[in-house]
Amino acid sequence: MAIVELKNVAKRYGSSGSNAVENFNLTTRDGEFVVLVGPSGCGKSTTMRMIAGLERNTDGEILIGGRDVSQVPPKERDIAMVFQSYALYPHMTVAENMAFSLKLKKRSATEIKAQVDDAARTLGIEQLLERKPRELSGGQRQRVALGRAIVRSPQVFLMDEPLSNLDAKLRVDMRAEIVKLHKRLKVTTFYVTHDQVEAMTMGERIVVMKDGQIQQIDTPINLYEHPANRFVAGFIGNPSMNFLRASHVDGVLEGEGFRLTLDPAHAKTMAARAGDVWVGVRPEHLEDTDGEGNAIAGEVEVVETLGSVTVVQLRVGERFVTAQLSGHRRIEVGERLTLGCASDKLHLFDVESDEVIARNSVSALNAVAT
Repeated sequence: MAIVELKNVAKRYGSSGSNAVENFNLTTRDGEFVVLVGPSGCGKSTTMRMIAGLERNTDGEILIGGRDVSQVPPKERDIAMVFQSYALYPHMTVAENMAFSLKLKKRSATEIKAQVDDAARTLGIEQLLERKPRELSGGQRQRVALGRAIVRSPQVFLMDEPLSNLDAKLRVDMRAEIVKLHKRLKVTTFYVTHDQVEAMTMGERIVVMKDGQIQQIDTPINLYEHPANRFVAGFIGNPSMNFLRASHVDGVLEGEGFRLTLDPAHAKTMAARAGDVWVGVRPEHLEDTDGEGNAIAGEVEVVETLGSVTVVQLRVGERFVTAQLSGHRRIEVGERLTLGCASDKLHLFDVESDEVIARNSVSALNAVAT
């Protein structure tokens, strides 16, 4: 186990190129599970590869266990990496694949067998040790790839979208297995994914990235409840947060099809602000209402019946609002719906910077659909 520190780390391709990663700062706790998440091209895999030594950081320092490894070759960093592709040797058995790195280190046959058997028991693949990769399912191959990393007993595990090639159900099963494995081994782990559901369910802390820059580092629940900006608010959560643009006058936020009244505590916060703001509300925080008090009314354009929940998209003025309603509901396209939201579930963001202005600041919602 080890603490990993990234200090002002940057990666630039070419002398005049833009930074793929910029001013990345993070210090893990010993044995922590950290998830890097963001859209394609945000720099998360590049950051992972710099930690591994597969990419050389242009600026900054990378420390593993207090040692600066920025100039250290990958094989000397005491890390183990699990890739998106399983990268198993097709001509070797499972046992031989798992033992390969130990043989390169010239460990004894007895030690190699003990470590391979122990890793196989941990992953529940003892019965597969004599099979070749072509005889395994996708989930079994992924377990072998994990086993090959485990036997090395590294200071740090690096996992770069290891579940992306699996079907939906197997992904759910395997992410639970990886979390249980981490709790058992307690090795500092970096996990890269573009899937915010994976990030939320697996990470002890999550690093949200965009365009090579960190947007926010926090626990899953804090990212969900207290996003630092509109990008984080829209990226974390499924379905995504709804955003309505409003103008502010004397404690009232107005826009096409809605009117929001601030409570006194937050009206003071907004008193010195001029111009428009973004108001955000999550689909799961919208619910049926009789139209009194907090309400959003609109015409239903899309209905997705998922059994335990029903997701609807309705048009409010010129905007679309998504709502996730509990239980099975019979809702028809073209139907008029009136929905409400608890006042403490709304968020305000600056229109220019997209930074949060105040969290849970709206006390009353009076929306009138056009």
